Amino acid sequence: MPDPSDLPVTLGDIRAAARTIAGLADATPMVPSPFMSDRIGHPFWMKLEIGQPTGAFKLRGATNAIRALGDVPGVVCCSTGNHGRAVAYAAGEVGLRAVICMSELVPAAKVERIRAMGAEVVIEGRSQDEAQLAANRLVRDEGLIDIPPFDHPDVIAGQGTIGLEMLDARPEIDTVIIPLSGGGLAAGVAVAAKAIKPGIRLIGVTMENGAAMDASLKAGKPVDVTEVASLADSLGGGIGLTNRYTFPICRDLLDEVVLVTEGEILTGMQTLYYEDALVAEGACAVAHAALLAGKITVTGPTATIITGRNLDMQTFTRLMAGEDVALGDTTLKGQTYGA
Repeated sequence: MPDPSDLPVTLGDIRAAARTIAGLADATPMVPSPFMSDRIGHPFWMKLEIGQPTGAFKLRGATNAIRALGDVPGVVCCSTGNHGRAVAYAAGEVGLRAVICMSELVPAAKVERIRAMGAEVVIEGRSQDEAQLAANRLVRDEGLIDIPPFDHPDVIAGQGTIGLEMLDARPEIDTVIIPLSGGGLAAGVAVAAKAIKPGIRLIGVTMENGAAMDASLKAGKPVDVTEVASLADSLGGGIGLTNRYTFPICRDLLDEVVLVTEGEILTGMQTLYYEDALVAEGACAVAHAALLAGKITVTGPTATIITGRNLDMQTFTRLMAGEDVALGDTTLKGQTYGA
């Protein structure tokens, strides 16, 4: 493991973030799953970030980054989902102007939910890259501060507070399985966990198609990937070819990365619903997916993070009922839970 002092985010930064976000993005419960504990033969714990006011862990990083800004004209970000909600909410709590840039392809319901939080919405282009151009103009012309979704030290430190809370609640945990996308969550939790308990095992899990961090780690540098529709849509997107923070931290601190199929993710989602009565995004279910598929074997107390609950309930209901659903240009065949 590298010298912790050489990392761009430290345990001290994360402890400071915990103080900064207190009162807005507070501690969430860690609950056991008797079903999963029985299946893996060891205690299994779930950190319920679905309990955050915006329904996802992203509020921690956004709050830490925004509260560190001081006197600025406002903030801006480009997002279609949980990050945009987090920036809008955190900015509103401190009375700061927030502009969320979105493409024309974002559903109207998502746009209205962002506006309901008091943020301005700018619609531009037919891709996230084109929407980001609008954000860049607001930075240049109006002095707004861009809050990136993951590759930012304050965002990483905010997400790292999850790791602090997990090991404070259950210091006996020896494996943490982390949903892996751009790496803000994985990097933050990894810094905290490895600093507190150097021998802890950290496993990132993501979908098998369009997994940008996995492809980048294998290439030894940030690379582009083709984004593919997935039940774990929150894990999609690139990590940025100029990635400065999350790539090196994930490279240095994650012990392993595991890929799961769409069918395995569906099994994970159904398990969360039928066994633990949790409505959760596909991204939350990747730990269950990997464990139930036998892709990860654990040797002691294990934990994961249930990262968000902001999903399309009509699609979710069909998935839980075992119906086929459209997934991009393909159809995901339904499966009846327990059959």
